[in-house]
Amino acid sequence: MRDRRALLDDVSLTIREGEHWALLGANGAGKSTLLSLLGAHQHPTSGQVDVLGHRLGRVDVRELRAEIGHVTPGHPLRSARSVHEIVLTGVTGSVELVPHWKPEPEELDRAEELIELLGLGSHREARWPTLSHGERGRTLIARALMPSPRLLLLDEPATGLDVAARERLLSSIDVLRRAQPALTSVLVTHHLEELPASTTHAMLLRQGRVLASGAADGVLTTGLISACFDHPITIDKAGGRWAARAA
Repeated sequence: MRDRRALLDDVSLTIREGEHWALLGANGAGKSTLLSLLGAHQHPTSGQVDVLGHRLGRVDVRELRAEIGHVTPGHPLRSARSVHEIVLTGVTGSVELVPHWKPEPEELDRAEELIELLGLGSHREARWPTLSHGERGRTLIARALMPSPRLLLLDEPATGLDVAARERLLSSIDVLRRAQPALTSVLVTHHLEELPASTTHAMLLRQGRVLASGAADGVLTTGLISACFDHPITIDKAGGRWAARAA
């Protein structure tokens, strides 16, 4: 609740292993609130939320969050750490490297594997201040994957990216989803052009309520998107990707 107004009202969502969901809606629709519930960072004031088989309010959220990778653009790192070091902080769940901590050989191997998988092999020693927004985004996804989470939450990962950087990021997400078929993911965005081709399902939120939910091709349609954003919008799909334009 905020100012006695329900941020989400009568929302029901079931996500199964290996599915890749997109949450779309205008500003204030409730996307970030729903993602926060899925990440066990908020509890509902009514209703119930089960995440990875655990009900919020009856589980140690610190243990639950260890199974969830959460990627947000506003990562609070202030030091000039390298890509390799930042990815390793995913093991300890800390922003900075923990003093005197030494990763195990298998953790070093996993970091290298993820750096390559996300297309960052040539940037392994690049420092955070010198990275582009797209390179930072891919670094944070690799970091989130270090503890082998079952659920990956992506909060507007393409925000602020130019077209080339966006396409590299989305290609990396597609590669990741093929490489780890058991991984489940939820991606929040305002823009259909920011959806990877591997998106399987979508939910449209409007003023805190579900307008449509289900298989992506049945939800991301001209009629439903126009209703969701309260504006006539034509939706096209080509090469597995969606695009929107004014009708």
